[in-house]
Amino acid sequence: MELGKDIVVESWIELQQILFDHTWDENINRFRSSYVYRGTWNKSFDLSTSIMRIGSQYEKLEPHLLRNFRKYAYDNSNPTGDSIWNWLAIAQHHGLPTRLLDWTYSPYVALHFATEDLSKYDHDGCVVCINYVKTSEYLPVPLKRVLEEEGSNVFTPEVLEPVAPSLKALKSFKEEEFVVFLEPPSLDARIVHQYALFSMMSDVKAGLSQWLKQHPDLYFRVIIPAKLKWEVRDKLDQANITERVLFPGLSGLSQWLKRHYTHS
Repeated sequence: MELGKDIVVESWIELQQILFDHTWDENINRFRSSYVYRGTWNKSFDLSTSIMRIGSQYEKLEPHLLRNFRKYAYDNSNPTGDSIWNWLAIAQHHGLPTRLLDWTYSPYVALHFATEDLSKYDHDGCVVCINYVKTSEYLPVPLKRVLEEEGSNVFTPEVLEPVAPSLKALKSFKEEEFVVFLEPPSLDARIVHQYALFSMMSDVKAGLSQWLKQHPDLYFRVIIPAKLKWEVRDKLDQANITERVLFPGLSGLSQWLKRHYTHS
């Protein structure tokens, strides 16, 4: 498999091979993927963040958005602590525009998001696959050291806070841009069931797509042709990768039933 390129699959079997053939870990003789995944219904989408889409000068608005979110969220107190990284994760989870991007450790969950919208089945979908373990090689030394001491490949808010207590502190480590992968607290069943984590660039203006193009050995994209989407969707449903599971509650149940009884 050539990294840094698009791989177009033609069948469900080929899709499985591409998504799982990089998961063998020789160090432990087990299948343990070093990749994370993000599914989108349109292969043309880049990895821009929600805050980038709110208009010009968005980098100046980020601290105001977060400050006011924390202020007005007071009545919905944060049970996970007052770290900026906890608040950022909560804000992203509830739809505030942030510099975070959603990822999952599960390629099947990523496939769900690439095929959930039936109205977009005339577009080729995509699953972006990033080697999150290798991205840590580009971290500043203090952040690398923290991960090594923790014996981890990703940060949690509790691990990141002591070394980088603010967004400014994160950016101050070095001029070159870098990406951090952050596991959110288990805010609800949705985050747990989606096997979720976030990526975060050191500078709010930095684009992950552009950064990855400078490091093509870190990623590849799996293109799902429009003609294959219904088969992928039906087989995911059979494997119980559905809104009923990923979005626990009546809304998720309704979305699953709506699609289940829709004919192509």
